[in-house]
Amino acid sequence: MAEMLNAIIARGGTTALTNAVTPGTLAHWMATPGAIWHLAENDRGALQGFQWVEPKSGLPADMLDIATFTRIGATGLGIGSALFERTKDAAKEQGARAINATIRADNQGGLTYYQSRGFEPYARQDNVNLGGGLIVGRVMMRYEL
Repeated sequence: MAEMLNAIIARGGTTALTNAVTPGTLAHWMATPGAIWHLAENDRGALQGFQWVEPKSGLPADMLDIATFTRIGATGLGIGSALFERTKDAAKEQGARAINATIRADNQGGLTYYQSRGFEPYARQDNVNLGGGLIVGRVMMRYEL
């Protein structure tokens, strides 16, 4: 998972993450209380993507925050759609009423993905410093469960 995510981070342009992650970092994230993770593999068992939701400070208690990553070269194959079907069902079972997605304003693919799932924009932040001098806008989108 770290290898796949680090390739996305290194390519840039689609994630707010700017520093490489380690397997330990991912294990720590996965252990977050209330976090729900789903993985997508191909028929040979190779990781194609992953998605998770988790509680996040600043959001209402009944809203989870989402992150989605698909292997470079594997976008547009329905991986994100399949992941979201599982994630939204699990979020409902956990008692969430909504899911928040915060997307870089310059990430057209991410904005399109979440909009196509039924997320609706509700806020925007401009001039967000992601580190290393990278300043972007962010769009917050909400999905009602």
